[in-house]
Amino acid sequence: METTFIEKLHEALLSYWNKQDAFGMASLFTKDANVIGFDGSQMNGQEQIEAELKQVFADHKTASYVWKVEEVRFLDPNVALLRAIVGMVPPGKKEINPATNAIQSLIGINQNDVWKISLFQNTPAQFHGRPELVAAMTKELGNAL
Repeated sequence: METTFIEKLHEALLSYWNKQDAFGMASLFTKDANVIGFDGSQMNGQEQIEAELKQVFADHKTASYVWKVEEVRFLDPNVALLRAIVGMVPPGKKEINPATNAIQSLIGINQNDVWKISLFQNTPAQFHGRPELVAAMTKELGNAL
């Protein structure tokens, strides 16, 4: 099966983040989608996702994502799981901040020939007690810069 739809959905999500476009990000989600943020915060439903992202972007100059898709797996023809590793480049910097490395999981569903995000989770990748894994991930993501 073609993986480009789900990969493009993930790319659009992170590209909208990098542009601080809350409306664009929210438009990629189903009406009843769920988001679990880096800090464990949760957003439920497209309206809450947009409202909270607007607030984040209004209050902060956010770091930009760099990513690498690790896996795409179709659970059925209309449901796909994407896993990616991500890093973030702080505003005004040129290098990834290893403290913000994360693993992202995205469940995409095809509704009437349009792929939307049903679940997005952004989990810190700190590998407690294993700094060599943080360094290796940061190096791998640095190649995506």
